[in-house]
Amino acid sequence: MTETTKVTVRVPATSANLGPGFDTLGLALGLYDEVEASLFTPDDPGATAVEIAVSGEGTGELDQGEGHLIVRTMRTTFERMGLPQPRGIRLNCLNRIPHARGLGSSSAAICAGVLAARALAGAPYLGGLSDEGVFALATEIEGHPDNVAPCLAGGLTIAWTDRSNAPHMLRLVPHADIRPVAIVPRQRLSTEVARGLLPESVPHADASANAGRAALLVAALTARPERGLLLAATEDRLHQDYRAPAMPRTADLVQRLRGIGVPAVVSGAGPTVLAFSTVDTQDLIAPEVGTDWLIQPLDVETHGARVVSPETR
Repeated sequence: MTETTKVTVRVPATSANLGPGFDTLGLALGLYDEVEASLFTPDDPGATAVEIAVSGEGTGELDQGEGHLIVRTMRTTFERMGLPQPRGIRLNCLNRIPHARGLGSSSAAICAGVLAARALAGAPYLGGLSDEGVFALATEIEGHPDNVAPCLAGGLTIAWTDRSNAPHMLRLVPHADIRPVAIVPRQRLSTEVARGLLPESVPHADASANAGRAALLVAALTARPERGLLLAATEDRLHQDYRAPAMPRTADLVQRLRGIGVPAVVSGAGPTVLAFSTVDTQDLIAPEVGTDWLIQPLDVETHGARVVSPETR
């Protein structure tokens, strides 16, 4: 390793799917986890050690050793770069992204781990893992690119895989007036449970309808937001209704908000609801939500994950 021994990585929350863009569209949100990662030499010459401090989301719940997702990701990254495994890894995690709520917490952890390991490796190893390589490795670890793409690139992203299963993404800049609102419940839902409810096939008419809505949504998010256009563009037929039994309150809230004209969708695999607030709908959201959800207006994050304060000896 080089003299770089400590880095801080800032990674944003994300919302995937955005209604019709299943496994394709993603939006970076102005809510961040910060991870300070450093390498050290344990006192025991033959030992390896992991030291983890967590504050915020996941305190007292997350694995405190080699099973921690960021640690596993860092070790995979060092291996991919052809580097020896460090004997000691120390993490100080400030977590603000809710876990298992459909806001990309696992993707954020994976992106943080890949970027931290690459930064700690330093030159000349940085050239051995390009930005495209970071995206490919993060996608490989996560399993699909729709959350890691906006987490890494910021803004609105379209992600896809080619015939060789290599991931690609296109970053777009949403209109400055786009105002996402995350409506976060207390209960959690794992992505695996939500995906398990999806059928193996869907009617051709539903697939066709979603293709049109996804194209419309890209236009709606990059143009000046209009309530009617956003409402039509966020209609989904591929996944939200199938997942509703696992999150009935979420499904009910999405239906009620859309019924009064608020463009609302399930964020990622849920159960968070993502609404797009416009001038004529901003006062309609809170009365429908009630008091047992956290209503969190957020900016669109435009920069994506990044190393913010590398320290060198």
